[in-house]
Amino acid sequence: MTRVWDVPVHDSTRVRDVRVAAEAAADHTGLGRDRRAAAALVATELATNLLKHGGGGRILIDTVDADLAPPGTGRGPALQIAALDHGPGIADLDAALRDGFSTTASLGAGLGTCRRIADRFEVHTVPGQGTVALARVQAARRDRPGHRVPDPSAPVRAGGINVPLAGAAFSGDAWACVRTDDHVSLLLADGLGHGEAAAKASGAAVDQLHHWAHLPPADLLGQLHTALRDTRGAAVAVARLDLAAGRLDFAGIGNVGARLLTGDTWRPLLSHPGIVGAHRPARLPHCRVPWTADSLLVLHSDGLPSRWTPPAGAPPIAWDPAVTAAVIVRDSSSAARPVRDDTTVAVLTPTPQDHRR
Repeated sequence: MTRVWDVPVHDSTRVRDVRVAAEAAADHTGLGRDRRAAAALVATELATNLLKHGGGGRILIDTVDADLAPPGTGRGPALQIAALDHGPGIADLDAALRDGFSTTASLGAGLGTCRRIADRFEVHTVPGQGTVALARVQAARRDRPGHRVPDPSAPVRAGGINVPLAGAAFSGDAWACVRTDDHVSLLLADGLGHGEAAAKASGAAVDQLHHWAHLPPADLLGQLHTALRDTRGAAVAVARLDLAAGRLDFAGIGNVGARLLTGDTWRPLLSHPGIVGAHRPARLPHCRVPWTADSLLVLHSDGLPSRWTPPAGAPPIAWDPAVTAAVIVRDSSSAARPVRDDTTVAVLTPTPQDHRR
């Protein structure tokens, strides 16, 4: 099941809550003592930065489940820590990332410290709109076979943000990305309803992906339908990228949304009504589209408005996919739109040439 620590940070008392959450998440992920301490420090610094410079926000902590390196070369599980705010943004990001920089009376070591000790760190900020800071802290060795940090040498990258309804411990949504030879499969499952029962359904879908990722999306959904019969069922979308042929196959059942960006054009990829594990259509339509060096795929659960606005400011392909997901989640939220379900966004992009080893 997908365990997420969602901590709102609007006053100094919540900084300790963020540190405690990071330590618990590190234990859950299987990080050793040193990396657990690193995760706690990064989370504390990001929470402090939210208060000092963002006017408050939220910290989301969970475990990365993206396996894009060639089989057998994974580098270990990773804890992902994301800080989201609607604050004034950072006017001079390069300066803010230097140790010792501060616009307050503090030591100013926050973002510079995070960049130094995290295994991956990225900040996206737009003056007047807010900031997203994302860090990953990985284990020193591979402790769990189901979780791997995305490899910078891989031709594609995947990332996601998962927000449980009302700060619940478990999210009914789950996503995962698995590579098998020259194919990469991205899955997003939205368990029916929310809470632990929904989390069991979506978690079962993720578990099955690791067994059946070599199958085309429609065939994979058939396997999932059988595997999820003992759960309450889920809406599931699967995209399978053929790296050698440069094409993407997609199929979905239920209300998981999908959009593909190619160049400057977004197009929807349509799922078929139904519930995996309960009601599977007799015939499942699927689509095949080209995948190019400027393609970007977004899958999302129905916690996100169907008419969400794509992020602006810089080419999203250059961002870490989880940063793109976080910006989409943050900018779609509104006090005028009550959230009634878990919200998850998963993104797949080519790895920019300057990010490859």
